[in-house]
Amino acid sequence: MRNFRSSAARFGLILFSVGLPAITTGCMQGQDRGEAAGPYYTFQKVVYQNDGGWPDNKAYFQRLLHHIGNHIAATDGKVEIRVVNFAAGVQLFVMAQQDPDLARQLDLLRGKGVRFLICRNTLEGMKLSPSDLYGVKAEDVVPSGVAEVARLQGLGFVYLHP
Repeated sequence: MRNFRSSAARFGLILFSVGLPAITTGCMQGQDRGEAAGPYYTFQKVVYQNDGGWPDNKAYFQRLLHHIGNHIAATDGKVEIRVVNFAAGVQLFVMAQQDPDLARQLDLLRGKGVRFLICRNTLEGMKLSPSDLYGVKAEDVVPSGVAEVARLQGLGFVYLHP
């Protein structure tokens, strides 16, 4: 048994030694920093969760929308973004009805292809309809916010909750 273990250990060391130069060469050439040929970021699919930012929702919403704008800029627009809004996150669209700055930010991001999805459960619980929310249409409403996040992850979207 001792010979088997020492042989296996030597075999593992040989495999490790053979693979190590390939791993370190890639790192030393900057492949993990995007210095290889081609763009730094490849196309991304991302789902952002917005469930509000109590106690100061407006500041949270402004940061959220700013982060999304920065994400689009960093990827040079090579990104598909969905924002799933539920619970207190729906307040963003209630507030935007009266807040031109939030409305402008939403319009700008929508113009860049960002889709804002609204939880039907939240709407029913808050006794709201899509017409009560800034820029929300019936096709923006999904049955469940949390289930939509999970569904999108199953479709390859990366989850972010800033």
